[in-house]
Amino acid sequence: MPAARSSSARSGTTTWQRVGSGSESPVVMQARAETPLSVSRVRPAYQQVADQLRQLILEGRLCVGDRLPSEGELASQFGVSRSTVREALRALASRDLIHTTRGPTGGTFVSQVKVEKISDYLETSIGRLSGDKGVTVQEMLEARDVLEVPAARLAADRRQACHLEAMRAAIEREVATRGRNDRFAEHRDFHQVIVEASGNVLLGMMNEPVFRVLQAKFLRPTVPEGFWATVDHDHGALLTAIGDRDAVAAGQLMADHLVALRDAYTE
Repeated sequence: MPAARSSSARSGTTTWQRVGSGSESPVVMQARAETPLSVSRVRPAYQQVADQLRQLILEGRLCVGDRLPSEGELASQFGVSRSTVREALRALASRDLIHTTRGPTGGTFVSQVKVEKISDYLETSIGRLSGDKGVTVQEMLEARDVLEVPAARLAADRRQACHLEAMRAAIEREVATRGRNDRFAEHRDFHQVIVEASGNVLLGMMNEPVFRVLQAKFLRPTVPEGFWATVDHDHGALLTAIGDRDAVAAGQLMADHLVALRDAYTE
C-alpha cells in the first residue's frame, strides 16, 4: 500500500487531518486536539513605553524631581513615534507618577508620592470592588485584623505622650456623643491614633481606606443593646495597655475588640 499523505484544515481549536489519496484509497477525516501555544499577548506600544518608565521609577533610577528627556528624545530612544510617547506619559501622569510644568524651566518630572492620594485611590478601588462583590465584608474585616493587631503591638512600643492624650480625648468624646454616626466618627478617630502611634505609614495608608468603605457601605442602621458601652470599655483597656507599653496585651485586646466590632456591619 502506498504511503499516506496528509493535509489539514482548522476549525476552532480542532485540526482535521485528511488521510489517504488516489482513486483506490478512501478519504478519511480524523480529528485531533490542537495544543494551544503558550504566548503572551502583545501590549500596545505606548503601554510598553509606560511600563519601562514606570519600572525605572520603581527601581529608583528615576528619582523624585528628576526631569525626563523630551518627547523627541524618548521617541528616539524607544524607537517609537512622539504620539506614542505622549500617550505613555499621559498614562503615567494619570497614576500621579509624573507631572508636567510649563515655562523656561518646565518639563516632565517624577512626582513625589503622596500618602493621601494613594489612600484615596485605594478607598475608591475597594469601594468599587465591594459593590461588584469582588471583595466581601468578611474579607475587609479580616484585612483589619491583619493590619490593626500588629499596629496595636507596635503602638505599645512606639507611642508618645501626644498619642495617649489623643486616644484619651477620643474616648471622652465617644462617651459624650449620642448620635450613631458621631459616635462612630470618634471610634474611628481612636483607631486612627493607634495606627499613627505604630509609626508605620503603610499600615495607616492601607487600613484607613478599608475603614472608610466599611463605614460608608456596611455599617448597620442599628447595633445590639450595649454595643457602644462595650466599645468604650475596650478602648479604655487598649489605652491602658498601650500606655503601659504592654505589646502582648495590646495585640490581644485589639484582636478581641475587632471580633466584637463585627456586629456593627452587615454581611
